[in-house]
Amino acid sequence: MGRKLFCEYGPIAYKISIFKEARKKDIKDFMQGRKFAKKKSKENLEYIWKGHSKLLLRKLQGVDLDLQKNKTKNLQLASQKIDGIIIQPGEEFSFWNLVGNATKRKGYKEGLVISNSKMKTGIGGGLCQMANMIHWLVLHTPLEVTELHHHSDALFPDVKRREPFGTGTSISYKALDYRFKNTTKYSIQIRVWLDDTFLYGEIRSTVALNKNYKIIEEDNHYAKDQKGVFYRNSKVYRIITDKETNVEIAKELILNNHSKVMYDYSLIPKDEIREEKKIAENA
Repeated sequence: MGRKLFCEYGPIAYKISIFKEARKKDIKDFMQGRKFAKKKSKENLEYIWKGHSKLLLRKLQGVDLDLQKNKTKNLQLASQKIDGIIIQPGEEFSFWNLVGNATKRKGYKEGLVISNSKMKTGIGGGLCQMANMIHWLVLHTPLEVTELHHHSDALFPDVKRREPFGTGTSISYKALDYRFKNTTKYSIQIRVWLDDTFLYGEIRSTVALNKNYKIIEEDNHYAKDQKGVFYRNSKVYRIITDKETNVEIAKELILNNHSKVMYDYSLIPKDEIREEKKIAENA
C-alpha cells in the first residue's frame, strides 16, 4: 500500500491542502498578469450570441435523486455569483474566482461529485452542470477557452442527452477551473438562471455575431479492446459558417473521444457497438 497523501489524513488536512493549492494558483495567476472579470450588470447587453437550457434532474443509474435535488440548490447559489458578469476585451472568465469555495457554511448541500473517475458525494456537488452549460455556450462563439478539463471516462449511459458526448468539463476548487478569454473587441455578458425544470444560459454582447457555430459528433460507436473493456469513441467537430452567405468557413476537430465505459455493459445500445473485425478493417 502506497504512502498516504497529506490531504488523506482527515478533514482538517484536506482543508489545508485545498487552501494551499488555491493560493498557489492565485500566485501563478498574479505572476502571469491575468485579468479576471469582476463587474456585473443585470441590464442585458442587446444581442444574444447563444442561448441554451439543460434539464436539471436526470434519472442516472445508481444515483440517488435527492443528490440531484440538492444540486439544484447548489446551482441556484452559484448562479447568483455568475449571472450578469461582464467580460471586457482582454479579460478572462474564471468559474472559481466568481463562485468561490462551495462550503456548507455558504449554504451548499451534498451532491454528486466525480473524483478520479469515481462517483461520490460532496458539498457543492453538481456545479459541473453550470460549467458545462457555460462551456457549451462558449463553443458557439469566437471566445477562447483558456482552461478546460475533460471527463476521461464514460460514467453514465445517455439519458435525454442533447449535446455531443464529451463536451462537458470537470471542475474542482481551485485546481480544476473552467476559464475563457474575451479575445474580441466587444463586451460579453453571461446570464444564467433556473426554474423548476431547467438551467438556462445566454452569452450576450453589444454587437451581433456575424458567424454561425455548430457542434456535431461523427463516428460515434462503442468497441472492446483486447481485454474485453468497452470504450466509447467519437469525433466532435465545430463547423463555422458565414451568417450572411451560409458558406462554411472552417470545420475544426475539437475533441477525439476514447472514453472507458464505467457502467453496466448491458446498457450499451447494441446497434452502436462496432465489431472488432470492422475496427481492424477500418484501421
